[in-house]
Amino acid sequence: MTDLDDAVRAVASVPRLLVALDFDGVLAPIVNVPSEARPLPESAAALGALATLSDTVVALVSGRGLADLAAVSGFGSPIRMIGSHGGEFDDGAAVLDDAQRERLDAVVAELEELVGGEPGVVLEHKPAGVAVHVRNAPPEVASRVIDAVGTGPAARDGVEATPGKAVVDLSVVQINKGAALDVLRERIEADAVLFAGDDVTDETAFARLRPGDVGVKVGPGDTAAEHRVDGPLDVAKLLKGLLAARTGR
Repeated sequence: MTDLDDAVRAVASVPRLLVALDFDGVLAPIVNVPSEARPLPESAAALGALATLSDTVVALVSGRGLADLAAVSGFGSPIRMIGSHGGEFDDGAAVLDDAQRERLDAVVAELEELVGGEPGVVLEHKPAGVAVHVRNAPPEVASRVIDAVGTGPAARDGVEATPGKAVVDLSVVQINKGAALDVLRERIEADAVLFAGDDVTDETAFARLRPGDVGVKVGPGDTAAEHRVDGPLDVAKLLKGLLAARTGR
């Protein structure tokens, strides 16, 4: 039995458990067209079963907008949804004041001018911000666009920039997955958290984990997580193990 197996069995035994996961690259393999991403059936089945257990809360914590996350994941209640890196909770989307709305409109206008005509670059509009996706752009275009975003709209006062894998998220409110995880933990009074993520944006969540929690980095890269698996297939196996341990506790 591996250290991760031991950790999963231990966290499965707590009275009230929060299971929180990023979506892309964790539950769903990374695809070139984001709207075509779907969770692996094994992971979807395990998550659905976990969410029906007593004192067990399952949540997706993603950089996607809340509506987009619900559409691609196929999940609904009782599985919780947190979108836009914590900018949107499923019990109430982010609300902007007049100054933030004006700032967001200016950022969107600047981005549309900046990326207009750039091949493979896509803007994803969110209630509190906008994401610039360059996964399908030629490398030289991707580099040029990310640099221009960083020195342009991302440098505006009141704009929070969150770089990820082939994407940079701009928000007019201060948000991150770690803060969102803290909020959700307190709201549901969880005794422990299992969190899995693959992106640099998930590091804020790993940094907020406490003794008794379990953090799982999916894929390569530096991380604050104590455990690592290779990809979504391993996450499916992990979730099935967690379900078996939680059911038999």
